Amino acid sequence: MSYSTATAVGPVTLDDVRGARKMLSGVSRMTALEGSRHLSSLVGAPVHLKCENLQRTGSFKLRGAYVRIAGLLPEERAAGVVAASAGNHAQGVALASSLLGVRSTVFMPKGAPLPKVSATREYGAEVRLHGQVVDETLAAAQEYAERTGAVFIHPFDHPDVIAGQGTVGLEILEQCPEVRTVVVGVGGGGLLAGIAVAVKAVRPDVRVVGVQAAGAAAYPPSLAAGRPVAVEHPATMADGIRVGRPGEVPFGIIRELVDEVRTVSEDELSTALLLCLERAKLVVEPAGASPVAALLSDPGAFAGPVVAVLSGGNVDPVLMEGVLRHGMAAQGRYLAVRLRLTDRPGALATLLGVLSAADANVLDVSHLRTDPRLGLTEAEVELHLETKGPEHCAEVGRALREAGYTVAG
Repeated sequence: MSYSTATAVGPVTLDDVRGARKMLSGVSRMTALEGSRHLSSLVGAPVHLKCENLQRTGSFKLRGAYVRIAGLLPEERAAGVVAASAGNHAQGVALASSLLGVRSTVFMPKGAPLPKVSATREYGAEVRLHGQVVDETLAAAQEYAERTGAVFIHPFDHPDVIAGQGTVGLEILEQCPEVRTVVVGVGGGGLLAGIAVAVKAVRPDVRVVGVQAAGAAAYPPSLAAGRPVAVEHPATMADGIRVGRPGEVPFGIIRELVDEVRTVSEDELSTALLLCLERAKLVVEPAGASPVAALLSDPGAFAGPVVAVLSGGNVDPVLMEGVLRHGMAAQGRYLAVRLRLTDRPGALATLLGVLSAADANVLDVSHLRTDPRLGLTEAEVELHLETKGPEHCAEVGRALREAGYTVAG
């Protein structure tokens, strides 16, 4: 789906983004632009990764948070700020507040990953755990703001925040002047809107593409309706873009400036995260890997040179383990097989010998003898194997069948 483009729109201009960049001098890093040989070969043109996962606090969020808080009046700073977040925005607000000498309170869900809670505290914020989901946490933060007079720092729905995020776009234009396509993950829309303002004002010919997780894709129906539309119960592993409703301010910008918003599946997200880790040696969270997922799912749709923005790298180790396993399964590098064998000494060892000869790594074995469906001398074995890909999976299956085993799954 394509949408019209313009050079400037709404409350955020190129001058605002340039002003934000001056404000961020010495605060945020100009993150690296790394080439990807693998993605370039798939796309058929140069592909570069904009590494905001290496930004201070591990994501782009510091940019917008700092610009928003730095723009507060003295009396507003004195009242302190408050935010609600499960991770990246929390850390951005905490560090920005500390750098500016402003007291910050951050509400986080009770189930927020401990590394993110600890990091937010270490950056200087008072952390309050409230609610089970972000909506409950958000309501608590807004109530706190009304009760105490603290300024609520929205994660994406404010012009100053969007201008700060737009500085990523200015850096892309400087680092890759010949860029033809910029691909950006989108949740509420602050990063995509800011980049679109900066890029389209300088290079209106550059195609700007947003990417959402299919289970939390509020922008496609919103763009079709011409207004922000809520998606009930957004569900995705990519918590950084798990937003149920677009922000009013970024939506207006995205509707006018962004060329297309695509969606990607959970399998594509996990495969992209695994690729970033294995091929680029970059730790990227699922939301940050969404542009790479879009490139992998339809590489011929992007004119190069392409810049894919890796928006963050703050991934919980427990989630990372699960996502990597999911990604390996999506690539055919895990194989689950179930078969029956004679329940006698040495039968399992013989089976494992066949798998060893086929170069399959056994991760887990489940041995069942008491199922009434089994014969008196039978046992059922379920194995989880690590393989080298779909072709190797097929080879393992053939080896088992040639050895006389009937593979049930």
